[in-house]
Formats: sequence, C-alpha cells, structure tokens
Amino acid sequence: MYDWTWLWIPASIFAAGAQAGRNAIQRSLTERLGTLGATQVRFLYGFPFALAIAAISHLATGSSVPRMGGSFVLFTMVGAISQVLATALMLAAMRQRAFVVVTAWTKTEPVQVAVFGMVVLGDRIPLLGMLAIVIATVGVTLMARKPAASQAASAGWQPVAMGLLAGAFFAIAAVTYRGAILSLGDGHFLAHATWTVTCGLLIQTIVLGGWMLMFQPTVMIRVLQAWRISIWGGLLGALASEGWFLGFALTAAANVRTLGLVEVLFAQILSWRVFLTRGTRQEMVGTVMIVAGVAMLLLV
Repeated sequence: MYDWTWLWIPASIFAAGAQAGRNAIQRSLTERLGTLGATQVRFLYGFPFALAIAAISHLATGSSVPRMGGSFVLFTMVGAISQVLATALMLAAMRQRAFVVVTAWTKTEPVQVAVFGMVVLGDRIPLLGMLAIVIATVGVTLMARKPAASQAASAGWQPVAMGLLAGAFFAIAAVTYRGAILSLGDGHFLAHATWTVTCGLLIQTIVLGGWMLMFQPTVMIRVLQAWRISIWGGLLGALASEGWFLGFALTAAANVRTLGLVEVLFAQILSWRVFLTRGTRQEMVGTVMIVAGVAMLLLV
C-alpha cells in the first residue's frame, strides 16, 4: 500500500496560505459585522463547502459515513467551541493591532500544542524542544514591544493577551480535532478528516448562529446580507480546515501547526499589499525568530 504520510507537508502549507487569506477577509468584515459576525462568516459560509468536499471524498474513496462514538462527539465539541473562541479573540485583537503582529501572537500555538501534549498526553520535551520554546518566546517579546516613539499610540496589553489566549484555544482545538479523527478507527484518512471538518463546522454554525439569533439578530441579518464577500471567506476557511485536518490525520498536531507557521510570512505579505502597512525591523526580526523557534520542533 502506498505511503501517504508525506502528504501532511503540502497540506499544511496549503492550509496556511488559505487561512491567511481567510483571516484577511474576516478582518475586512470586522468593522462592518463586528467580531462575532466576522467569526460566523467562517463557519456559516464554510459549512456548505466542507459538506461538498466530504461527499466527494467519501465517493472517491468508497468510504461510508464513519461510526461516531462518545469520544468523537466529545473531542469534536471541545475542538469546535475552542475554535470559535479562538477566532473571536483573534479578530478582536486585530481591531487593535497590526494584522501580521496579531497573527504572529496566535502562532505561539505550536508551542502551546507541545505543552498541552506534555501535560495531557505525557509527552516529553527534550532539550532541543525547550530551546525552541525559548527562541519563539523571545521572538514574541520582540514583536510585542513597540519603539519608544510609538508607545503612546500602542493599544496596550489587551491585544497581546487576546492573541496569546487565541493561540491557546487554537492549540486545544488542534489536539482535540486530531483526537476526534483518530477516534474514528480504521478507514481512509481522507474520509475521516473531511467528515470531522464537516461535523465541527456544523456544530460551530449552530452554536454561534443560535447565540446570535437570540442576542444579536441584527448582526446575523448583516452576515447574510454580506454574502458576496463572505462566501469567499467561507471557501478559504473550508479549504484551510481541510488542509489542517488532513495533516492531523497523518501526523501529530504539533508537526502540522509548526509547519503552519509559514502563515506568518503569508500574513506579512498580505499586510504589505492589502492593508498597506509596514512592519518595523524589530517586528520582522521577531517574526523570523518565532518561525525559526517553533520550526525547530520538527527536529525533535
């Protein structure tokens, strides 16, 4: 049987690029729809695409709908809710700080995945792994600090805290989603990955949509009215999720999210070309250190 394990590498890189594009679209919608509205765009408009991809993958692999036990339901629920919270926190932080800087803060996620793995699964972190964490942390500190001349205009510690917390929730989602995929047992990895994506998006759409209908119905109406641009955010979001989950089905979540740090580079390019912002040399050095530090986890 052919070994498809290597596929997690291009899948993760593809996912990182699609996610950077989706984040840019969501950020552009934040002022119009608010944080929750822009968050819902990812789920509401992504679900139909994920459902279509799942159907195609099941037909292509000849797989049937997998049997979902209690572990799958629990893992998927935790992952779905964590991802909703992470996305909302990330978008809220982006309203106060530069796009690429907030993206870099959330990209401390691979380090947090490794820590959660150590605490929850008993994974050991060798010396090289600890060194990677130190380098990434120094990089985050550099990106958080602004030149003295601009301290007065700084948004303060709130976007920093929200970015780090978003990274933590993204890390929880990554670990639990991989657990959901593995809980499905034997079967084709592509079918299991796409089915888990679809179930996660369905939960997110219902939970966040229900909340908005009860407490912010006018925002939900605006989300539906903004379908022309939102549909592209949904498409990119679904494609990004498919790439991430395909990686989760083939290797450890820490590997996938570490390689996914190339999203920081994509975010930097988008920040230059779309939002017409220029990062300081300090921020650029910090970005490089984050990428280099967490990428070292691949060598562990």
